[in-house]
Amino acid sequence: MAVKNTTQVLIDGKIITLGGYESPEYLQKVAAYLNQKISELSQSAGYNRLSVDTKHTLLALNIADDYFKAKSQVDTLEEDMEAKDRETYDMKHDLIAAEIQAGDLKKELEEKRIELEHVRGEMEELQRQLDKANKDLEDLLKA
Repeated sequence: MAVKNTTQVLIDGKIITLGGYESPEYLQKVAAYLNQKISELSQSAGYNRLSVDTKHTLLALNIADDYFKAKSQVDTLEEDMEAKDRETYDMKHDLIAAEIQAGDLKKELEEKRIELEHVRGEMEELQRQLDKANKDLEDLLKA
């Protein structure tokens, strides 16, 4: 089982002890993110005059906004990845079909080559027979 970590972080000028199963470095990163958001909001006109509850609500809204934007980006990237996976699958399928067709064509070509060799052999035999018949005809005509 994972070990629970605790670490002290500084958030909005206050030292807070955070605990969780994440690494201390991760907890520090979360605190740094919160401090950055608080700093961004503090630079807005009129922010410092707002009540603490309103400040916390604005902070929560900004964090939620970041979350939904990041989630939307992740969803888009996952859809793109799925589309690419489907495209890759289709391409692999097409490649396999092309390889099978190439194998069939090679086999057919080899069969045609063998058939051609057979026809050449028959033609040579016919040529020999024709040459013999011509010779026999010449011999008959000379006699």
